[in-house]
Amino acid sequence: MTCLVLLGACGHSPRRDSQPPASCQPWHSVRANGIDIEYETFGKEGNPPLLLIMGVSVQMVFWDEEFIEQLVQRGFRVIRFDNRDVGRSTHFRSAGVPSEALSSQGATSGRQPDVPYLLSDMAADAAGLLDALGIKAAHVVGLSMGGMIAQELAIRHPERVLSLTSLMSTTSDPSLPGPKPELLPLFRQEPARDREQAIEQSMRLFRAIASPGFPLDEAGLRKKLTLSYDRCYDPEGTIRQQAAIMASGSRKQALASVRAPTLVIHGKEDPVIPVEAGIDTARSIPGAELLVVEGLGHDLPREVWPQIVEAIAANAARAPASTSIRSE
Repeated sequence: MTCLVLLGACGHSPRRDSQPPASCQPWHSVRANGIDIEYETFGKEGNPPLLLIMGVSVQMVFWDEEFIEQLVQRGFRVIRFDNRDVGRSTHFRSAGVPSEALSSQGATSGRQPDVPYLLSDMAADAAGLLDALGIKAAHVVGLSMGGMIAQELAIRHPERVLSLTSLMSTTSDPSLPGPKPELLPLFRQEPARDREQAIEQSMRLFRAIASPGFPLDEAGLRKKLTLSYDRCYDPEGTIRQQAAIMASGSRKQALASVRAPTLVIHGKEDPVIPVEAGIDTARSIPGAELLVVEGLGHDLPREVWPQIVEAIAANAARAPASTSIRSE
């Protein structure tokens, strides 16, 4: 299973003397599914809602506001939020850090895994956020682990999903290829000693997974990584998210039940979740459309934003026009 760590740690125990800063506390949050969820909205309240779900260890600020503005210009009300255990949403520190062996045990044995939560719980967070905002159903876009959560939402809460876009993600079928071997040392870096080291570690990782066909905006990336560290640095939360991925197992069979209009977008040169995973996702969901982007890796360079925004909007247009989007 892919182990992607951005401003976090995987495979090692975090430094016990590294405590999350006070900035991890919620600033603008709602209570949903029993936790506090930090969120932001963009666009007119009456417009069709579009929920963005980010990947493992990555905070909502990685949904670039210029990218969001392009979605707003297409007529959406866009919502981004911090998943549990990152940013300013609730962190499960009292749960500690599950081991890799325990995390994978449930997925392979069928027994209940000994982890704090699963991807299905994170999908319930997303549904709870929609409830808190008075939204009956939304267009849902998930990236990497966020795509896995979006898939779970469409499987377990189909009435909440107007359309589904699974971006750079996977069914988690164990037969699929994994990340490039040369990335593994970067995935297993020791937790950083300080702010600057944390940012530099993440810069090295992002350079390695970046799109070979497009220039990397290093200044913009460093700005987001610095903001993420200052909002909340919590390596243990990253490990718990990774454990949720491992323990949740494959969604391949369950995805056959999805009826929402679905778009699968994947980079042809993705070194983290190879393009075969995107192809498998599209084949697993009835009627899904597949967009493979040449030169795209495991990031979202601004050069591809217009193409991706257009594809998301076109997929959303396939949703039944009569579907209500507001709670009564």
